[in-house]
Amino acid sequence: MDHDSDENLHSVRITARGAKAAIEIDGQRVDPGALSGYTLTHREGEPPQVVLYSGDYVDSVFEGLARVSVADMPAPGPAAAVFLSAIDAEELERCALARPDLGTGPHSLTQAMLTQLVEWAHGL
Repeated sequence: MDHDSDENLHSVRITARGAKAAIEIDGQRVDPGALSGYTLTHREGEPPQVVLYSGDYVDSVFEGLARVSVADMPAPGPAAAVFLSAIDAEELERCALARPDLGTGPHSLTQAMLTQLVEWAHGL
């Protein structure tokens, strides 16, 4: 079991406290301002994998060998386009008009629709 050769593995230490994390790769601290986030995954039989996103965390500590990748955060446009293309305009209008927070001022229907879309995006 060579795990894609151990030379691709790096020593990783992640110490997360609330919305902050200190990350060290091979003993070198990563500048926290250079990152917008990270993911840590681990599948049985494989070494953990850490993906650092260039560019806030739960209390935890990870220390060990892991594959490390640096990725760009995906552009939100394509996901938003897929989400919005699935919206039924009639249902959106009906839900927005039925909202208890629907105002009577200018743009209140648009605001209600945007609020409804945000709630749907969050699964509410």
